[in-house]
Amino acid sequence: MDPETKRLLEQIHALTRDNHRLLKAVRRHQLLEMFGWWILWLVFILVCVYGYVVYVAPVVSQYVVEQGKNGQPSSEFQKLIHSFGAGQ
Repeated sequence: MDPETKRLLEQIHALTRDNHRLLKAVRRHQLLEMFGWWILWLVFILVCVYGYVVYVAPVVSQYVVEQGKNGQPSSEFQKLIHSFGAGQ
């Protein structure tokens, strides 16, 4: 093999190794980004569920209990509804 061909093959080999290294880095970055988005959405959904369980569910259960007693919401619950501007 003549020296010019050998030099070109070594350059091609070096470029191929560099290209492989860059492609691995891109794939790793894509994988980490995908896991990051999954974790972000999971945290968002868990925060929504937590907010519902802690803040909304007790109010709804109180309303259901009050409705079951006499068919009308209690005056305390109506005050709560009006304090949020609903039911006007």
